[in-house]
Amino acid sequence: MTSVTNLGFPRIGARRELKHALESYWRDETDAAQLQATAAALRARHWQLQHEAGVDVPPSNDFSLYDHVLDTAVLFDAIPERYRALAEHNPLAAYFAMARGRQRDGVDLHALEMTKWFDTNYHYLVPELQRDQAFTLRGDKPLAEYREAKALGIDTRPVLLGPVSFLLLSKTTDGSNPLDLLNNLLPAYAQLLGELKQLGASWVQLDEPVLVQDLDDNAHAAFVRAYAWLSDVPRPDILLATYFGALDDNLGLATSLSVEGLHVDLVRAPEQLDAVVRALPAARVLSLGLVNGRNIWRNALDNALILARYAAGHRGTDRLWLAPSCSLLHCPVDLTLEKKLDPELRSWLAFSRQKLQELRTLADALDGKAEAEPALAAAREAIESRRRSPRVHNNTVKARLAALAAGDAVRTTPHVQRQVLQAHALRLPAFPTTTIGSFPQTQQVREARARHKSGKLTAADYDAFLAEQTEHCVRVQEQIGLDVLVHGEFERNDMVEYFGEQLDGFAFTGNGWVQSYGSRCVKPPLIYGDVSRPAPMTVRWSQYAQSLTDKPMKGMLTGPVTVLQWSFVRDDQSRADTCRQIALALRDEVNDLEAAGIRAIQIDEPALREGLPLRRAQWQEYLDWAVQAFGISASGVGDATQIHTHMCYAQFNDIIEAVAALDADVISIETSRSRMELLDAFARFDYPNQVGPGVYDIHSPRVPDTAEMVELLRKASDVLPAQKLWVNPDCGLKTRGWDETRAALEAMVDAARTLRSERAVA
Repeated sequence: MTSVTNLGFPRIGARRELKHALESYWRDETDAAQLQATAAALRARHWQLQHEAGVDVPPSNDFSLYDHVLDTAVLFDAIPERYRALAEHNPLAAYFAMARGRQRDGVDLHALEMTKWFDTNYHYLVPELQRDQAFTLRGDKPLAEYREAKALGIDTRPVLLGPVSFLLLSKTTDGSNPLDLLNNLLPAYAQLLGELKQLGASWVQLDEPVLVQDLDDNAHAAFVRAYAWLSDVPRPDILLATYFGALDDNLGLATSLSVEGLHVDLVRAPEQLDAVVRALPAARVLSLGLVNGRNIWRNALDNALILARYAAGHRGTDRLWLAPSCSLLHCPVDLTLEKKLDPELRSWLAFSRQKLQELRTLADALDGKAEAEPALAAAREAIESRRRSPRVHNNTVKARLAALAAGDAVRTTPHVQRQVLQAHALRLPAFPTTTIGSFPQTQQVREARARHKSGKLTAADYDAFLAEQTEHCVRVQEQIGLDVLVHGEFERNDMVEYFGEQLDGFAFTGNGWVQSYGSRCVKPPLIYGDVSRPAPMTVRWSQYAQSLTDKPMKGMLTGPVTVLQWSFVRDDQSRADTCRQIALALRDEVNDLEAAGIRAIQIDEPALREGLPLRRAQWQEYLDWAVQAFGISASGVGDATQIHTHMCYAQFNDIIEAVAALDADVISIETSRSRMELLDAFARFDYPNQVGPGVYDIHSPRVPDTAEMVELLRKASDVLPAQKLWVNPDCGLKTRGWDETRAALEAMVDAARTLRSERAVA
């Protein structure tokens, strides 16, 4: 009989229960016992849900209070020295200090760096290691959660980040090679595996997603050494899990390792199945990733069944498992909660619970069970309904896309000449100060939005409230002394959702939440059809804010690549074409902002690096259309209009040429957690345009002082000409409170003034 398994389940809960519990704990409204009780209840609920959906072996230790990579670092005692005193006194406080920073009770700690998990919008905490790092098993999280499930009568497969991927996803603070620490790390893994075996775990899942990336000889050798070493210790059977792409040239490596099973992603890379089937030794389990763990469209079950039957024909079903392509971390929990979604559109979708039911259908069909046929027929009908639906296709949009010319994506005047015109128009000092866009979304703002959405607050009263909030934000910025202002974005629920709600071709869920990092959850739009802009989206509030001040006001937009990446994207046309459609809609908005008198317009692209394919051979094709899309959106304005962009939590060294090709007049980037390390790429490349390196981390509740920001700005001005430097936070301020925001921005403005006096700019 064919088994259904799962690689991971969403942690946050169908209604964001974990988010609410975390934030209540951080506000000292609840204690650690209450937080842990909520976490345990979520785990129990999710195991039961998976069991009811037809999963034979669900995962355990896929749950995390913040991030699974941070969990792994703590589990193996890779805790940087600055957190150790707190960790000995209060382990949970130290855990959250590593994630968010801490500034209370005389303790002032920076958070660890945070970056994107491969090509997803999930952010992980980057472990800090050093030469001769020691590892030891600390705590018992995987063991405890396995026991929890066992007590509920559910046998789970514990999930661990594999040792090689853990090291390659880490950074060293002294420039040493993280892989040199492998021999130090393996005994701790061996001890944990042995203890899991003693508990009764028959299988353990070791996630090694780096196997779908380009690996050098050192990484290749590390895999051979690690799994040879683990083959000689008492342990459960190992399922080696790969996902997000094809094994390709790493197939021989993966199939040669001493493990008992291999999982492959057949959604991203169905073409690899034949090679995998032929290369994997017959005695090993083959786990097929047949339903998409990263998107919400209903699966084409007939196509998936072809793959499953092919594998079964070569290997039989006894050693064949069916699973999602990757962890369902990237999908919402349950479609049945979407009571208000359009019925036709709803019939095209599958969330985590429904995806597991799809797998059960596939397993039953593979085993020849007649009860699978109604579900297969329903899937066929849904796929055909979507294919022929007139709401998906817009001939006007297709014609405009076809008419695009090369000149529509470039600003023909060089930046050095534009900069002169912009300096005359904006009249800014050296080291100009600004923010990234959003200001605090207080409880009052969220409640007003909810009351308006439910009909309890009239449109007129809501507009008056937004106008009041916007004016307050403008006045605060003037009092602080910022040079380029923003309107605060109080009318916006999310930087992608807000635009999607006003664009044709988008739809929205009520509970389609996914985790971005920690307690930060997003509700990605669904791009189901051709995209167009029926009317201006942001002009009204930008124009109103500009009318309140003589200082320049930035118009704020989310760029086409980021809208694409942070949505659930249609899979019936190329991502490049969908991105160009979004870019054309944004081009109309940019032009309207300029016509309304807005002379600085920010088009945020924090997801540019995130969208980069995991294999270098595929980079250029992606970068070509991604850069083109940004250019389409930005290049319709005059030379005196200053185009900004923003990027955060990503490495730019290897794509700096593409970043420069965007030709934004000013780029703001996240650099405070790395202490300006990310700026080195811009210096080595001799980046031609202006740069705003973030001088404080907005994802942490700590408020840096002026001296700390001055130090960072001095580092920045040591590597980049002062004429190119702007001063700004790392990211938007919507998640912060007003008191900390004002204090941090006042310190930031003081820091800029200090640099102006120290390093006079002609």
